[in-house]
Amino acid sequence: MEKSSPAYPRILVAGTHSGAGKTTVTLGLMSALKENGYSVQGFKAGPDYIDPSHHTAITGRLSRNLDTWLMSRDVCLELFDHAMDNADIALIEGVMGLFDGSLSGTESGSSADLSKVLKAPVILVMDAKGMSGSAGAVALGFKKFDEELAIHGIILNRVGSERHYNAVKKSIEENSGIPVVGYLPKNDEIGLPERHLGLVPSIEQEFSKAVYQKIGDILSKTVDIERIINIGFSADKLPSFQKKIFSGISERYNLRIAVAMDESFNFYYHDNLDLLEAYGVELAYFSPMYDKYVPSDVSAIYIGGGFPELHAPLLSSNTTMKESIRKAYKNGVVFYGECGGMMYLLEHLTAFNNKSYEMCGLFKSGTKMEQNRQGLGYITVKGIHDTLLCRKDEVFRAHEFHWSSLQQIPGHNPYAYEIVKEGHDKPKQEGFFTPRALCSYVHVHFASDIRLLRRFLESVRIASIQK
Repeated sequence: MEKSSPAYPRILVAGTHSGAGKTTVTLGLMSALKENGYSVQGFKAGPDYIDPSHHTAITGRLSRNLDTWLMSRDVCLELFDHAMDNADIALIEGVMGLFDGSLSGTESGSSADLSKVLKAPVILVMDAKGMSGSAGAVALGFKKFDEELAIHGIILNRVGSERHYNAVKKSIEENSGIPVVGYLPKNDEIGLPERHLGLVPSIEQEFSKAVYQKIGDILSKTVDIERIINIGFSADKLPSFQKKIFSGISERYNLRIAVAMDESFNFYYHDNLDLLEAYGVELAYFSPMYDKYVPSDVSAIYIGGGFPELHAPLLSSNTTMKESIRKAYKNGVVFYGECGGMMYLLEHLTAFNNKSYEMCGLFKSGTKMEQNRQGLGYITVKGIHDTLLCRKDEVFRAHEFHWSSLQQIPGHNPYAYEIVKEGHDKPKQEGFFTPRALCSYVHVHFASDIRLLRRFLESVRIASIQK
């Protein structure tokens, strides 16, 4: 069914490069708009779980991911439209620099590509530290690089003084014609802590609300919020698109699936969880860290990514939970683990301190935290065997991001996938599976290929009948 949407007010906040300050500016704008009485819907360009957690904490609405490499144009438009119900304005946080995306030599996966798909006005964040006149050259370059893309305004970050701001603003506006709509001053009190996978998720930061408020208060004084709102409301209607994901669902699965959710496991695309419910699934949330047992009467257990390496002692010492998981598996429950979820389902996890902690042991292998990143970026995945998600030789797109490596891989564990990393020619084999379990480093967005979700639900349904 073709769908033509209203002119949802929307802005895409992009950066000149990673670290320019787009997350800080996005959070500040969300806070300021919320204070002004707007219902704000957050989005994140690209495969990221942490930034959306901060969006959600501020707006009170679940932030969503949109990715033009993982998803088709129509799917991006549908997911945007689906999330905007009862929202006043959308703020879309970009990924890396404005034109950075996949390594294909195109704009695929970039903030620029998503802006053109959504017809979303762009606000560009530029780090002004150490610049004055050169800022005009940077702005002009961004304007000329892709003239199909309209940059509606620039916000400067890490501005040293009013004098500095005025000099940079003058250079940008006189040389590029792009209006400078405000700035954030240098301020060490508005930073959010980081670690090996990026920002610390909001679920772990009680102090975050005060930081959000502080960013919003500062930004309200130094950025023309009214002008930002007007830019958002100037957006045209969304282009027409074909509804394929949430529309026309005829299959209903009377299943109850447990979902791990705590400080160790919280990397989920919220559209994945919504899609499970749209297909009739009841979700039962539980904590492998704090609960004693998995929820009762479940047909499957879904354990997403996160930070099990930081909570390994508590996960390991929760022996009743681990035994409950082993018992559930023996009793016919299906298991699906992504990245951190896989680390928990294997035999052991060696943390950064080189201490080894016993995990659940569904597969005879383990993981070890390394001192550098082991995987990051888009991947193309091919099924080596039939599994819970895909059939042999089926191909789908996904991504990976991990600092751990697989250890002590025995020969009798067959691999689930052949993976080709973007920018690499040589495939690698990865992922463990049985007829009722699948775990790997692969992060999947079900809307990128709806066959994966349907295959998973059908696998769970068959296993529940056979129990």
